[in-house]
Amino acid sequence: MKLRYQFRLYPSAPQKIELAKVFGCARVVRNDALHIRQDAYQQDMALPSIVELAKLVITEAKKRPERAWLGEVSAVVLQSSLRDLQTAYSNFFASKKGTRKGPKIGPPRFKKKAGRQAVRFTKAARFFITKNGRLRLPKIGDVRVRWSRELPSDPSSVTVIKDAAGRFFASFVIETEDKPLPELDWEETDTGIDLGLSSYAVLRGRKIASPKFFRRQEKKLRRAQRKLSRCVKGSSNRRKAKLAVAKIHARVPDQRRDFTDQETTRIVRESQAVYLEDLNVKGMAKTFGKSLHDLSLGMFARTLEAKCARYGRTFVKVDRFFPSTQMCSACGALTGPKGKAGLRIRTWTCDCGTRHDRDQNAECNLRLEGRSIVAEGRPDT
Repeated sequence: MKLRYQFRLYPSAPQKIELAKVFGCARVVRNDALHIRQDAYQQDMALPSIVELAKLVITEAKKRPERAWLGEVSAVVLQSSLRDLQTAYSNFFASKKGTRKGPKIGPPRFKKKAGRQAVRFTKAARFFITKNGRLRLPKIGDVRVRWSRELPSDPSSVTVIKDAAGRFFASFVIETEDKPLPELDWEETDTGIDLGLSSYAVLRGRKIASPKFFRRQEKKLRRAQRKLSRCVKGSSNRRKAKLAVAKIHARVPDQRRDFTDQETTRIVRESQAVYLEDLNVKGMAKTFGKSLHDLSLGMFARTLEAKCARYGRTFVKVDRFFPSTQMCSACGALTGPKGKAGLRIRTWTCDCGTRHDRDQNAECNLRLEGRSIVAEGRPDT
């Protein structure tokens, strides 16, 4: 299994200048290659291969005075930029043919100098971690890294990222083996997970409260954006105000990722089997909008599935049309609240006399359905 480990980088002032050159050169090379391919397409000519593009926009370009500065950075980074362009084209053609899953994607576009920038160093670049724990990058030097944990093996590549808030990160791709956890009692520890808005998730025996990270930052963000709108364009104060807005925006996904990692790890450690409802997040976003996007339920589901696969837990997706909230977990009758009006009803009584908490009843139904899927060996597992 391939995993990604991300650590914070603290480059010095000269190293920041060198990294800015790397980001700019990789962007220029990619845009030059894209321009050549677009011209070839418009003239009904064969699209040049990645080898031909590398010769045109890297090898021969360095000999010209207007592109001589490409020689100041590692050639491996420039070649990785071309490979990323090739991947973008492959995904576009596969999406157009219908062989690629997911939503349709458009052709590659020209890159502009944006808030987030990234370049990738492969093994050919001969990057390595020094004895004193620094990351040595070609033509940049030894960059200080804040290690939060040890790498389980030698990385195959490292991506250096600069986000809109001005922070630098090193993202390593590591080849690791699965680490199955000790088996737990199935009937005592398996759980259904009912995701929602009022409660983030309802599990067997406990609820996870909705964190609402973006909602908590809205007031501070609104104040920062108001200050930014009043600054003169091109001024130093506007640049500082723009950075303040970016830092608030960066804090929200950081908190969200940390919350997701902690909760999914706890679920995997406490549960032998997990039964999760397969929600149509995009469809729900049309109704609930910002509140649903703030929860990032899709990231939670993907992270939980990946951790279950790595640590030897059973993961089951229950069909999205399964009536978990409407079905009585005692008698199986569909007497629960229905429609949009039913969303406000949190407790209800079935005709059989059983009184249900809406979320706990849904978790129980998901658990029973998940058990039947595993017993029957259906392809949802």
